[in-house]
Amino acid sequence: MKKIRTLTIIIIGIVLSVNCSKSMSPEEYRPEHTLLAPEVGEIKTDTIIRTTLSGADCPFADHADYGVYIPTRTDALRGVLILQHGCGMERFGITRPYDLQYQALAKKWKLAVVETALYGSCHVWRDPTAGTAAALLKVLSDAGEKTGHPELNAIPWLLFGHSGGGYWTLAMLKDCPERIMAAVCYSPAFDPSWNYPEAAAKIPMLTRHTGATDANANGILCWATSVHAFQKLRSMDAPVSIAHNTGGQHHNLSYLRYMAIPFYEAVMKQRMPEGNGTVMRDLNRRQTWLGDTLTLQLYREAEYTGDKSGLCVLPDEATARLWKEYVSTGTVTDRTPPPAPFNLKATRNSSSIMVRWEAEADIESGILRFEIFKDGSLVGKLPSSVVYQRFDTNGDNTVPPEVPEMKFEITGADNAGQIIAVRTVNHFSLASKKTEIRLTVKN
Repeated sequence: MKKIRTLTIIIIGIVLSVNCSKSMSPEEYRPEHTLLAPEVGEIKTDTIIRTTLSGADCPFADHADYGVYIPTRTDALRGVLILQHGCGMERFGITRPYDLQYQALAKKWKLAVVETALYGSCHVWRDPTAGTAAALLKVLSDAGEKTGHPELNAIPWLLFGHSGGGYWTLAMLKDCPERIMAAVCYSPAFDPSWNYPEAAAKIPMLTRHTGATDANANGILCWATSVHAFQKLRSMDAPVSIAHNTGGQHHNLSYLRYMAIPFYEAVMKQRMPEGNGTVMRDLNRRQTWLGDTLTLQLYREAEYTGDKSGLCVLPDEATARLWKEYVSTGTVTDRTPPPAPFNLKATRNSSSIMVRWEAEADIESGILRFEIFKDGSLVGKLPSSVVYQRFDTNGDNTVPPEVPEMKFEITGADNAGQIIAVRTVNHFSLASKKTEIRLTVKN
């Protein structure tokens, strides 16, 4: 398996202030830092930068960790996926820059992926003006400088926030709407009372809640938060939608990722800046569809003549149909197989065959396992019993962040010629095409 270059940066001496509309050049931000050597091994174009803020330079938390995944060192990046955890969920640390499903999405769309772990009171950091927005800008600027991607100072954002992170996401819609391409809120909390600026009405947003089971006590108010944010933004004719999950799902149990990724993709098709620009396009309201939260009926918005103020607005027909499935079933089914493995190699030893390969994750549902074949017969799985990589439905963190190397030893192999094959299986048990290699007989 390829190795990802990892850089660790400890930032000190930052003065935190925020102006989301201002692009920051590397010359404007040059913090002191300690740059550690990359891990030993083959260095590919993928890079993960780990950054820690602490002390007086982190007024919003005891300390804060950031992980930034950069999929390319050559092509310009076109957007940033920013993943903000909920209250107390920082205990999982930085995991999602290592997530193969998010990495596949990033490679396809030339996105950076940013995850935070804020070790402090969410009643402080949930407010971007407490320093979290400014810190995000600084981290992006530094990552751009270290990897040769200064465009990180200006390209648009995709936001994903859970619980207290959902409050932060809604606050960013208020404070930084000109930087946001789309937003997803996973049970946003604390029911903010603010109004949104006119620029927020351009941002497609999906918010999810589970009604009476969604952490509504003690002022957390997730049900009310989703409903009131939806109502306020729809009153501005913003293209927002709301999903009510039932059937045993709750505040810390959701398959929202399966809905969020196609939602982001549908928005990026319409709003991504042209070429390597930074000016986002408006959502095309000739392509949008409406969803009725009570009946789950779907309508083409351009043809709808009734009152649509209480209806969801979704980017296109395909996303509307996925929204209906998600609200009805609590998940979105992956109906397409994953990409096949590549760079398959097999080395024969005296009594075994060592098989190595590379693979990209299925963007829709990731990698469940690999299956290894010899002469058409299944001889092994990687891993043998557990899952290769998954997301925890309690907050979306990645398990495990470090996956096993893509290799498998076929033991007891004789010296005859064999056809070795590997295929990828996604989380909906759909298998890719087999990638095959023929071993020749040794003389």
